[in-house]
Amino acid sequence: MTIWRNKIMAINLHNKIKKNIMEENIYDVIILGAGPAGLTAGIYLSRAKIKTLIIDEGMPGGQIILSHEIANYPGQDNISGFMLANNMKMQAEKFGCKILRNTEILDFDIKSKIKTIETKKGKFTAKAIIIATGGKSRPLGIPGENKFKGRGVSYCATCDGDFYQDKHIIVVGGGNSALEEAVSLTKYAKVTVVHQFNNFQAYKHAIEEAKNNNKIDFIMESELQEIKGDQTLESVIIKNMRTNKISEKKIDGVFVFIGYIPSTDKFKDILNLSERNEIITNENLETNIDGVYAAGDNRAKKVRQITTAVSDGTIAANNIIEFLNNVSST
Repeated sequence: MTIWRNKIMAINLHNKIKKNIMEENIYDVIILGAGPAGLTAGIYLSRAKIKTLIIDEGMPGGQIILSHEIANYPGQDNISGFMLANNMKMQAEKFGCKILRNTEILDFDIKSKIKTIETKKGKFTAKAIIIATGGKSRPLGIPGENKFKGRGVSYCATCDGDFYQDKHIIVVGGGNSALEEAVSLTKYAKVTVVHQFNNFQAYKHAIEEAKNNNKIDFIMESELQEIKGDQTLESVIIKNMRTNKISEKKIDGVFVFIGYIPSTDKFKDILNLSERNEIITNENLETNIDGVYAAGDNRAKKVRQITTAVSDGTIAANNIIEFLNNVSST
């Protein structure tokens, strides 16, 4: 009798533990992506006592952790992208938001009433989803780029700038990121900016700051055609787009800032996407699937800044709160 009693107690304990684990994996909202949009939504939802999980395939912060200096975020005179992201992360966790980092999504079902996200760390369910997966740096797509990626070719000034102390590097691009990072990189190296047009697509102050820096040269109306070297990066082939003249320039490193690619591949057959593969939403940030919202740089919109991502996270969170209240009342 004692043996059977022990077996029953063991089975009951196992079932209780299994039930607790299952209940722990049930959320009101799951946010995919821990950039500024996802973290802001996590702050608002958790503060409203809504059980919220954020899943990110990398590190919390998204693209902003690559920014050496942020000087236009309201209330912050000067802060690094890493520190701003870390502050957002700690604030979300303080309100009870759970964050899973470096967690690959293996499978998902966002069409059903109860959404399911499957990872190596478990299967999680929620009544609503926010897709805030952001984007990734756009590559040049030229010979030699992949060969020297991480050892001569970089997409992050903060990560790799100090490797080029007293070297000569090229920055590719003509937008705000390219010019701001070019200025930042002059702390370490001599910089040549290569841009395909004869004018920049950046704010006036960013252009003036770069042009007034005596450690920056400019090669306009030109594109990189190839990155060359043996064991290390040695030179680049540059084509003038107006004259078609080809030249070779000795260089120690290449930093690429030519825009982003939205991280929406997983959803291309499920959600309505724009021609640029950005998620299409209405003004409430709702997608074409009930209970699925999108926020941040993966959403179809004109302006992409940290503040607009934060705005998206705020709007999505508040509309989800209303959505959950309506679901509960039906």
